[in-house]
Amino acid sequence: MNAVAASAGISAETLRKIETGRAPTPAFFTVAALAGALGLSMDDLLAACAYEPGSGPPARLGPRDGEESPVPLPLTA
Repeated sequence: MNAVAASAGISAETLRKIETGRAPTPAFFTVAALAGALGLSMDDLLAACAYEPGSGPPARLGPRDGEESPVPLPLTA
């Protein structure tokens, strides 16, 4: 958590609040910074958030084929 927060330029406490729902609507630029720190594009996030339940799993999140994530990510659907 500390590495992701530092890479995004936010505090670990801010990230903790986002993860636990105590900051339910983080600023757009915070979300964009976190996405960049995790090797995700905004298109990846949109695809994962915009799917309809029952239509199958959301789009795969993570680095593109051949790219490496800057941090180890145990992403699951």
